[in-house]
Parts: sequence; C-alpha cells; structure tokens
Amino acid sequence: MIITSKSNPKVKAFASLKEKKFRKESGEYLIEGVKMVKECLAAGKGVTAIACTEEYAQTFQDALLVSEEVFHYISDEKSPQGVCASVKIPDSAPRPPKGSCILLDGLQDPGNVGTIIRTANAAGYSEIYLINCADPFSPKAVRASMSGIFFADVMSGTAEEVLTALSGIPLVCADMGGQNVFDFAKPQKFCICIGNEGNGISKTVKSKCIYTVAIPMRHTCESLNAAVSAGILMYLLGSGNM
Repeated sequence: MIITSKSNPKVKAFASLKEKKFRKESGEYLIEGVKMVKECLAAGKGVTAIACTEEYAQTFQDALLVSEEVFHYISDEKSPQGVCASVKIPDSAPRPPKGSCILLDGLQDPGNVGTIIRTANAAGYSEIYLINCADPFSPKAVRASMSGIFFADVMSGTAEEVLTALSGIPLVCADMGGQNVFDFAKPQKFCICIGNEGNGISKTVKSKCIYTVAIPMRHTCESLNAAVSAGILMYLLGSGNM
C-alpha cells in the first residue's frame, strides 16, 4: 500500500528529522539517495527505517512505500531520488583519539563541516572533534559528507570537554600568521585545528595550540575556504592511517 497522506505518523517522523530539535529528541538523522542508504546499510550504522517511492520498491522491499508528493514532503533535496532512511545518531561524547585527528572550532556552514568529514575519511583521519559547530547530522552536512559520516567518529562538546579529551595531543592550528606548513616538522601524533570561517581559531583553542601553521598564498588571495584549508593540511601532514 502506498501512503499518500503527509499526516501519517511515520511520514511525519521522517520529515521531522530535517530539524535539529527533532533529531535531538529522536536520536536519529536523515539520509537520502540510493547510494548513501546502501552504504549505510553495508556499514551497519543503525538504520531504523527506510522510505521510498514505488520506483525503488523492489530494491528496498521492507521500506515504507510513499507517493512522490509525500516523498517530496519528507525530503530535504530539491530533486529527491526517492529513497531515504532514518539512522541512529552515534554517541558523540568526546573521547581521547587513537591517532592523529582534526578539530573544528566554530564552523557555522554545514556544507563545510560535511565536506571536511568527507575529506577526513578519505585522508585517514577517523576522529573529528567539534566545538560550537553546525550540526554534522543536518541534511546539508550529511549530504556534503558523501557517506563519510558513516566512517568517521564525530564527537561534539564544549571547549572544555573537547580540550580535555585532547589533553597531551599537540594541537596544530591553521592561521595565516603561522609557520609555512611546507617547512613544518610534524609531531608523530597531532590534531589539526580549523577555525571559524570568518574569525578563525577561538582564543580558548588558540591558547592550547603548540604549533601554528599557514598555507602559503599569492598576495592576490586573502584566504582559503575552511574545508579547502582542512583538506590541504590533512593530506600534507598525513594521518598515518591510510
């Protein structure tokens, strides 16, 4: 049976996950697209329910079958593919890292947060810490992570909680006034710190940084996008976990 009502409780539960308040209440987040749903299932990341249109009924046989109109109501995409799933949000309490890691300090663009998670997964940084950042489980961040969210340990907390978890790990801050990163001799284990898009690293985090590095740029360029900077630094410094 195809559900055609937007007031159906299961439909409303899916649609509510577009909002942070309801993600927090339910402990779940929304993912969309055939590839992402399949990868989440393969990774065993706690899919709690799947919804799809009739086009994908054979692919996802246990899914909640909904009309195209209802799926557009559920979806956060402008042109949805027709498959989505609700997924359990993993425990995000800050814990000490097992290897080199990355700290995002005050990033407000969910696209940047998601893109950094995607790149961190590719570059072998399995642990990502967030202080005062956009929600990494928002639809835009999840979309930008391109399934990286399934393979990274994303931890959020107050500055005190995160810095306590990182105690003893040398913090390497990205700042335009720092040492040329190409001349930087990295420690064996470290944490790359990326600051707010407009204001950079907060005073609290900067006060704990052992090293400060800069990416050299032509005088015609004022700065780099936070996600681009993070990607360059992650690959230049290397995680040792590839």
